[in-house]
Amino acid sequence: MEKLNIRAPLAKVRGYGSAKEGTGHYVAQRVTAIALIPLGLWFITSLISVAVSADNSAVKLWLSSGLHATALILMLVALFYHAKLGVQVIIEDYLHCPCFKISALLANSFFMIALATISIIAVLKLHLAL
Repeated sequence: MEKLNIRAPLAKVRGYGSAKEGTGHYVAQRVTAIALIPLGLWFITSLISVAVSADNSAVKLWLSSGLHATALILMLVALFYHAKLGVQVIIEDYLHCPCFKISALLANSFFMIALATISIIAVLKLHLAL
């Protein structure tokens, strides 16, 4: 029996069809969004409690805790990865020139990695009081 092919001939020629990679991106964006909810609430409540004192030593004391430093680093990783995924979708949807699209995707990746690295180093520096 012959296999039924429902693709249009033009789609075959152009190579359109499923890229088979959108699900992982979708799931990663949703997981980071869900992870950011409790981490964001924790950060806001902690920030309010520390900001009441308005003293640098209170912030250093707060960040000297391993639990706070770890949670903050987890939040930063989730935040910057979520931002990278979101900006990537915007770039893929609205930039049509392949050279601009590839350049923008690379710049997005490098920029988000650089910001995440700088942020994590700052947290570790404050945590270790270097």
